[in-house]
Amino acid sequence: MTKAVYPGSFDPITHGHSDLVERAALQFDHVVVAIANNINKKTTFSIEERVELANEVFAHCTNVSVEPVQGLIVDFAEQINASAIIRGLRAVSDFEFEFQMASMNRNLKPAIETLFMTPSEHYASISSSLVKEVARFNGDVSGFLHPLVLERLKEKLAQA
Repeated sequence: MTKAVYPGSFDPITHGHSDLVERAALQFDHVVVAIANNINKKTTFSIEERVELANEVFAHCTNVSVEPVQGLIVDFAEQINASAIIRGLRAVSDFEFEFQMASMNRNLKPAIETLFMTPSEHYASISSSLVKEVARFNGDVSGFLHPLVLERLKEKLAQA
């Protein structure tokens, strides 16, 4: 069984994330969406909320599961016997950081490959941060989020 991990903070999970996961699920027997707390980011949703939302978004994907993760992604990948880590590249600006991370991960766990995927053209320009910023100013972000995620984001922003 080939297994891949797609890590991220997913705050919130967007159609860009979903696009990559669904396409990766066609290439691997199983894809684990690994939801992490990034110490460099202040999240809108708790890790439990992000796991719940991702489970809803991927409920239709029989070979996708969602798990919270702490620590190094390569350690998590090794623990669950994943052979690959999926990383999304939206623009050239993403490449330098992703390349450095992939190199570090290869040094730590040479048996685990990092595979880069680009999102569909429709989602190449979106990020969770940008979606949240537009939503804070009542911009229409419905084209970038699952309806449940959109509803929950509006609720969160109304509480802020």
